[in-house]
Amino acid sequence: MADTHTAENQTAGVSEQDVRHVANLANLELTDQELPRMVRDLNSILNYIAELNQLDTAAVAPMAQVGEMLGLTPDGAGNTLRPDVVRPSVDRAAVMAAAPETDGRFFKVPKVIER
Repeated sequence: MADTHTAENQTAGVSEQDVRHVANLANLELTDQELPRMVRDLNSILNYIAELNQLDTAAVAPMAQVGEMLGLTPDGAGNTLRPDVVRPSVDRAAVMAAAPETDGRFFKVPKVIER
């Protein structure tokens, strides 16, 4: 993606070539009408992010978990979060035995993406 530098901020511009490349990687087929609209929309998003990056957040406390703000802690004090405890998982051999097709270690599935 091409970079455009200004005195106030730095914004990245998305070209039609960039969108075609990403669409190809994602196996998406964009029509000739969708391509310019996608370029415009992605550039609009990047410009908005550049605006947000200019905000002074020095006085804003960092948030690790939104649940902490709501008083939801896994300490059993009447909250809705369950405690994070290690529990046994399902038996791998039993799961593989019930699978329609397996090599004993992995599930075998039909190929779905053709390239």
